Amino acid sequence: MTQPLEALTAHLLDAARTAGADSADAMAVRGTSLSVDVRQGALEEAQREEGTDIGLRVFIGNRSAIVSTSDTSQSTISEMAARAVAMAREAPENPHAGLADPDQLARNWDVDALELNDTSPEPDPAALQAQAAEAEAAALGVDGVAQVQAASAGYSAREVHLAASNGFAGGYQRTDRGLSCVAIAGSGAAMERDYDGDSRIFQADLRSAAEIGRRAGERAVERVGARKPATGSYPVLFDERVSSSLIGHLLGAINGSAIARGASFLRNAMGEQVLPEGLSLIEDPHRPRTSGSRPFDGEGLPTSRRVIVEDGVLQGWTLDLATARQLGLNSTGNAARGTGSGPSPTPWNMALTQGNASRADLVRDMGTGLLVTSMIGSTINPNTGDYSRGAAGFWVENGEITYAVNECTIAGNLRDMLLGIVPANDARPHLSRVVPSLLVPGMILAGN
Repeated sequence: MTQPLEALTAHLLDAARTAGADSADAMAVRGTSLSVDVRQGALEEAQREEGTDIGLRVFIGNRSAIVSTSDTSQSTISEMAARAVAMAREAPENPHAGLADPDQLARNWDVDALELNDTSPEPDPAALQAQAAEAEAAALGVDGVAQVQAASAGYSAREVHLAASNGFAGGYQRTDRGLSCVAIAGSGAAMERDYDGDSRIFQADLRSAAEIGRRAGERAVERVGARKPATGSYPVLFDERVSSSLIGHLLGAINGSAIARGASFLRNAMGEQVLPEGLSLIEDPHRPRTSGSRPFDGEGLPTSRRVIVEDGVLQGWTLDLATARQLGLNSTGNAARGTGSGPSPTPWNMALTQGNASRADLVRDMGTGLLVTSMIGSTINPNTGDYSRGAAGFWVENGEITYAVNECTIAGNLRDMLLGIVPANDARPHLSRVVPSLLVPGMILAGN
C-alpha cells in the first residue's frame, strides 16, 4: 500500500528522535515521468519512470548528516536514521547549521493560487508520440531541412512534502509538459542545426507541435553558410533565447554561498550600481503557472517578492539560513534542497525591466556587430568576472543581418558588460527568468 508522503516524513522524524538526533528535517518526493522520442516518423525510444525518494537530515548540536533512499519500508527508515545520527556524531561542527526558529516558519500559504499542478489526466504515450511526430513532420516540411536530429515530448508529475522537528510540515504537487525539436539543414561539413521547444506546467499552455517543428526548421535553414566573423571589438546583441545567461551570472555572483566564500566579483558591490539606471531585477516566487514558483522554501521559510536590483543598484544577496547566519543577515527564503542534499541558496522567478525598443530596433541601431543566438562552453572567473564563451549567431552590417556566424569567441568583463546592457522588449512572460534580448555595446570577438 502506498503511504502518503506526510506519513513518510513523520516516520522519518520519529526515527530520528528515537536514534538520538537533537533535531531533524525530512523530505519525501513521489514522481512519475514519461518521455517519447520520434525519428523518421517512428517511435525511437519511450521511457517511463516512477518512484518515491526520501531523505533525512539530522543534527547533533551543530553537527549534521544527510541520508537518502528509495526504500520506504519502516525497517529501512529506522536503519537510515541510526546511520545518519552516527554520521552526524563524527561530522565537523558548523556553527551556522541548524533548523529555522519556529517564528520564522511559513504559515497559511495558498498553493492553489500558484497553479503548479495540471489536474488533467496523464497523457497516453501514443499522444506524446503523435505530438513529437507532428513536430518532426513540420520541421521536415521546411524547404532546406535535411533531417531532424530529435523530436521529443514529455510529461512529469511530482509530489513534494517537507517536515521538520521545529513544527513545520507542508507539501505541494506540480506537473511539467515539454515538447522540442532539433532540425538539421545543409549537407556534409556545411551542416547546421538549430532547435525550438516549449515547457509548461499546463498542457493547455504548450505551443503547438506544428509551430515548434516549423520554427526549428526555419532556424536551421537560416544558419546554412555560417562562417567566422572578423576579429575585433564590436557590439554584441544577446538574443532572448540566451540573454538570461547574463542575468544568471549576476545571480550567481550574489548567491550567499559565493558571498560567504568571498568568491564573487560582486562581493563588495552591495549598494552599488550593477545595472544601468532605470533597470530593476525583481524576484517573485508567487507567479502562477511558472516553474520557479514556491509556496515555501526548502527550510520551511515563507517565500516572498523582493527587489534584488533597484534602478540599477544592488539591494541584497540570495540567502538560505546557513549563509545568512554566516553573514550576520536574515534568510531571504531561497533555500532549495533534494532528498539527498542539504539546502543551498537558489533564486526563484526573476524579471528584468524591459526596454522600449524591439530586437529589430537594436539590430538596426547596433551598426556592425554580432547577434548571438547560441553559446557553447565557458571560461568565467567568478572572482574577477572575466568572461569568455564560444558563440554562434548572425553578423550584422550597417544595421542589417547579413550572414550566419559560427566558431567565434566573445569576451569581456561581466561587471562592465552588465553596467552597459541595453534591453529590448521581447521577453517571454511565462518563463521563470523573464529577460529580453540584451545589447552589450562593446565586446572582444575572436574569429578570423
